[in-house]
Amino acid sequence: MKTLIVHAHPEPKSLNGSLKDLAVSTLETAGHEVRVSDLYAMNWKTVVDATDYGAQASNPLSVVRDSGRAFDAGTLTPDVLAEQEKLLWADTIIFQFPLWWYTMPAILKGWVDRVFTHRFAYGVGEHSDVKYGERFGEGTLTGRRALLSVTVGGPESHYAARGINGPIDDLLFPIHHGILYFPGMAVLPPFVLYSTDRMTGDDYPDVAKAWEQRLLTLESTEPIAFRRQNFGDYEIPSLHLKEGLEPAGRSGFGLHVSG
Repeated sequence: MKTLIVHAHPEPKSLNGSLKDLAVSTLETAGHEVRVSDLYAMNWKTVVDATDYGAQASNPLSVVRDSGRAFDAGTLTPDVLAEQEKLLWADTIIFQFPLWWYTMPAILKGWVDRVFTHRFAYGVGEHSDVKYGERFGEGTLTGRRALLSVTVGGPESHYAARGINGPIDDLLFPIHHGILYFPGMAVLPPFVLYSTDRMTGDDYPDVAKAWEQRLLTLESTEPIAFRRQNFGDYEIPSLHLKEGLEPAGRSGFGLHVSG
């Protein structure tokens, strides 16, 4: 298995840093190939601007059109091209980050904004009256598996179905479904650690054991059963879920998970 770890934490000695290092050692010991994109160590450029697209940048800038033209021309900046190549190389992508303000750190979102360009992560496939592009279960990154490894400061009860912060599955849905599943990746259930602000060194051995177990079962873990866009569950072109497919008692984001 070839694994890319995209790591987003500014402190190498943090819990996130330790989990990243443990993932590398565990997977390599098991015979897997591993590459790491440590975004803070790379001083990753976070914002999209015209310099990303060089001669393909228009005035006024059109991020969708210009990024697609630069992708087709092979003229995206070297840092973006390198990350796209890593994604195409990998069988599995692990995203290691803390949950900040209910989402990923800005540097990781900036990685997505710049790397997931038009014609690479979206805007691919047939667009017609019967097919709305290759996305949500199809696309450039089909065949790859993705896993979020997330640290959360608050206790698990705050992120339960009736918790004040909302269910963790709902908070992660925009990342799981809208960023990872959209370009075709199969999304594994997340590895979430709660109450990490209160964690001590004595707690780490149990955390490490649980993380190692998840890492060694990546290939056998069943992905989240998100509904595929072009395989009969949705009306096209409205992309509304067809009547009668709603699981009993389920609404909102949960409608887009089958079974």
